[in-house]
Order: sequence, then C-alpha cells, then structure tokens
Amino acid sequence: MPNALEVRDLHASIGDLNILKGVDLTVPFGEVHAIMGPNGSGKSTLSHVLMGKDEYEVTGFASIDGVDIMGMTVDERSRAGLFEAFQYPTQIPGVTLDDLTAEMAVSNPSDDGFEQRIAAASERLGMDRFRSRAVNVNLSGGEKKRTEMYLLGVASPKIAILDEIDSGLDIDAVREIGDMIESLRSPDRGIVVITHYSRILAYMSPDRIHVMVGGRIVKSGGSEIAEELEAKGYTEYQVANA
Repeated sequence: MPNALEVRDLHASIGDLNILKGVDLTVPFGEVHAIMGPNGSGKSTLSHVLMGKDEYEVTGFASIDGVDIMGMTVDERSRAGLFEAFQYPTQIPGVTLDDLTAEMAVSNPSDDGFEQRIAAASERLGMDRFRSRAVNVNLSGGEKKRTEMYLLGVASPKIAILDEIDSGLDIDAVREIGDMIESLRSPDRGIVVITHYSRILAYMSPDRIHVMVGGRIVKSGGSEIAEELEAKGYTEYQVANA
C-alpha cells in the first residue's frame, strides 16, 4: 500500500543558498509525525516546497498516495490530497468562511461528503459563529489556528502539513490545537506537525518524531526524542551536523 507522503532525496535552493540538502521522509496513512528543529533548519521550506511554492529550485522525489507530485501546480497538488496549514494564516477581507468552503466544493464537484464534513467540523470545533465572518479578519491567534483546523476537517486531505500550528498560542490554545489534531487522525490521512517546541506534543500521540538540522532529517524516533530535546536543546545536533 502506498504511503500518505513519500519524500526522497529532496533538495531545494534559492540562488546560491542551499536550504534542503537531501530530505527523506515517509508518513504512512493513519499516522501523525512531528518534525522538530531550530530556526533556519529548513522545516518551513520543506512545507512550502511540497506545496509547490515556485521561488525554489527543487530536485528529488515526492509523492502522495503513490502519485508523483513533482511538476504539479499548487492547485493540482491540493486536488491530489495535499493540505498546508500556515504559521501565519492569511486574512481575506470580503470573503467569509462559508464563501471559502463553497469555493472548495465547486472545485470538487464529485465529493458527495462535503456538506456532511462542514457540519461535522463546524460542530466539533464550534465554528458556527465564525462562518459568516471574513476569513481570519480580527481574529486572535488561537481563533485563526482553529479556522485552519476547520478547513482541514472540511478538505479531508490525504496528507496535512501543519507548519508551526502552535506558534504564538497561549498554553490553553496549544492544548486545544493538540486535541484537535488528534481528533482529525484518520486511517485515510497522514499528518505532519512542524514545530520548534515539544509542548504541543504533550497533548498528542505522535507516531514518530524527526529532528531536522541543516536542511536534513538527522534523527527519527519516538517520544524519547522530544524529551531529549526538551532537556538538551538542539546544540548537540547542530554541532554534529555543522
């Protein structure tokens, strides 16, 4: 059976700056993986490259459910089953959340379960009061991240990349987002959580944790890695991979 996400020897650069230097990553369906690393390690670049941001020169291989996505446009990757939640969600004045999900439905006319997912995600995340408001306008950081989780539930992708979804949140909001991620775990989906800190992992049960330093994944394992990073930080990995 294909994996939700398969990445092999992925390189990315901007001009003379090499950012990703051979990333290998496998995320099976039904699993939640975390990628941890210091600033500048390439974590967010990985999410942008997988989504198809065109400012990078990219080589290597990436697939979703066995389908090669290299060379696809952003919208083609989305239709193939890729979803990215942003560290800084975009405000869209004049467009309500219901407008946005209606547009998503138009782009997926054969998806019979769309309306049911809207109702289920709205009830689970308490989104009724936000759906008639402009997307992310005048919302707190926690409310914006809740909106990202709502869109993830509605889109029901094969692989979700959550780029620093815990950034800028207070402890209660971090707990809430961690619980939401667990609630969206599915045998038909893989989830990748990109984060600096282990605090959100305390409210989740990640199947695997990867340490990213210098544009590469340098170690993978279980929850013991988060505990080690909490105690020692990233210095040892940065020195070893300088």
